[in-house]
Amino acid sequence: MSTQRTTMQRPGGFGGPGRGPMGGGPMGGMMMVVQKPKNFRATLFRLLGYFKPQAFALVIVLVTAIISTVFNIVGPKVLGLATTKLFEGVVAKFRHIPGAAIDFNYIGTVLLILAGLYIISSIFGYIQQYIMAGVAQKTVYRLRREVDEKLARLPLKFYDSRTHGEIMSRAVNDMDNISNTLQQSFTQFITSAVTLIGVIVMMLTISPILTTVVLVTFPMSIFVTTVIAKRSQGYFRDQQRALGQLNGHVEEMYTGHKIVKAFGRERDSLATFDDLNNKLYQAGWRAQFVSGMIMPLMNFIGNIGYVFVAVIGGVMVTQRSISIGDVQAFIQYARQFTMPITQLASFTNIIQSTMASAERVFELLDEAEEIPDPVNAPAIAAPRGAVEFQHVSFSYAPDVPLIEDLNISVKPGQTIAIVGPTGAGKTTLVNLLMRFYDVTSGAIRVDGVDIRDLKRGDLRRMFGMVLQDTWLFNGTIRENIAYGREGATEEQIVQAAKAAYADHFIRTLPNNYDTVLSEEASNLSQGQKQLLTIARAILADPAILILDEATSSVDTRTEINIQRAMLTLMQGRTSFVIAHRLSTIRDADLILVMNHGRIVEQGTHQELLARNGFYADLYNSQFAGQALTEAAV
Repeated sequence: MSTQRTTMQRPGGFGGPGRGPMGGGPMGGMMMVVQKPKNFRATLFRLLGYFKPQAFALVIVLVTAIISTVFNIVGPKVLGLATTKLFEGVVAKFRHIPGAAIDFNYIGTVLLILAGLYIISSIFGYIQQYIMAGVAQKTVYRLRREVDEKLARLPLKFYDSRTHGEIMSRAVNDMDNISNTLQQSFTQFITSAVTLIGVIVMMLTISPILTTVVLVTFPMSIFVTTVIAKRSQGYFRDQQRALGQLNGHVEEMYTGHKIVKAFGRERDSLATFDDLNNKLYQAGWRAQFVSGMIMPLMNFIGNIGYVFVAVIGGVMVTQRSISIGDVQAFIQYARQFTMPITQLASFTNIIQSTMASAERVFELLDEAEEIPDPVNAPAIAAPRGAVEFQHVSFSYAPDVPLIEDLNISVKPGQTIAIVGPTGAGKTTLVNLLMRFYDVTSGAIRVDGVDIRDLKRGDLRRMFGMVLQDTWLFNGTIRENIAYGREGATEEQIVQAAKAAYADHFIRTLPNNYDTVLSEEASNLSQGQKQLLTIARAILADPAILILDEATSSVDTRTEINIQRAMLTLMQGRTSFVIAHRLSTIRDADLILVMNHGRIVEQGTHQELLARNGFYADLYNSQFAGQALTEAAV
């Protein structure tokens, strides 16, 4: 999906009069740019299915929420009794009625009952939140586990066709969105719904006439909210778009700050930043100003209703058709009336965004998986390294063939070099061998066994890979090298580093093997990172080696040392070497020359040069380029 992601503001609890119930400003939840799901109903029912194991806990949450809300709603009515008794006592004393006094015992009893009601409401509210937190986290835990397991079963083509950011967004941001909604908004929805119904019931029990007065102002509030919300959403959309552009510019300038300085483009960068920042400012203040108008207008409409309630209620008190305490309670209920409406309105936006997040997660869970490993898969206990491609054909797209009828026979211990121009299919050959992709037709055999009959884990443990693009994780150098073999000893790690000619530079670092690599190992040079990945491959001691331009990032002297280490490592092992610098593969047992997915030539270095064909052209063009460079110098 390419739907734009936005940051939601979460409910921050019920606010007092004049405050929006959403965090981050008045009506924040209603003003966010809502991402809508494609199929709301289907996604909702599928998400509800994850609650089945927690059904009993959800019933308890519902019951406790109702009890907590009901006890909280009854409070103003009970307080009204104390107010009425106090008012009656004051009036009696003012009129000098004999024996007139304020019944403080009655008032004290009412206040104790009121305190008990609020305490009970708080206890049940705590129970509700505690249980719901467990329900939400268990549900999201199950979802996260399914996503994690799913990502492990997805084929490489899934990752090749999507950006890392998109996958991370579904696995992290969308999950957090679901988690926050389940834990916060779900209970608030229940509370708001019960509060709205309860308040209307209590107002009707006090005075149907005053209830009608309050309800008359309700359409006005909805009209104001709808009109302004629709207008401000455009501004909020502009704000999110400007924020995304500004963040993208800052990230780009930060990651490429050396290039910016090298070309003297600081002024241009600052000018672009100022322009984007100004757009964000303009959209931001408009969005905040317009959305900020809602609560004052709603308060204005509400205050009009309070004036009518106070006037009509006062008249009814003089006519003894209602008590003063009931008028006070009714005013409290009238002030509570707008809050759950606002909460429920904002919940519609939140649930839309949550369903969109759930839909994105379910799309990930529904992706086509790798073909499962065979149940009774054979195991190659002592792999020799014989590899055979038999009439192999493969294409990334069904109508665009890449490799057609490929046949290769590699004996154990041979070094096979794969050369050719960019896009010839060299790396694709390795992906097929490692079974990151499955062949379209034909078969690849290792020691006579079709690799599709083996478990992927068993197959890949037979290989050691050193790629042109290094991969090191955030941890110590020791841990990164030891990644090649589980349970590796200190001596084995050091020996692997020495064999890769990495030991010397490691010991020059402040904490040598305990040096912690920063994010993306940016505290090491590209060549040093490559040496560590080579040490990791040496430590793994695999039966088959795959070297994809393994020395492309190191200097010439280091390359010579690594080549010596590789020669030692490759002895007795089958090795596939992808090379662009043809001088590094002169001693290969077999050189496969690929072009447009086909092997156009194969043989030893001398044999291919003698043919004076495609390989000879590649080889001579490299040295011609080198001669031209030297002449220019």
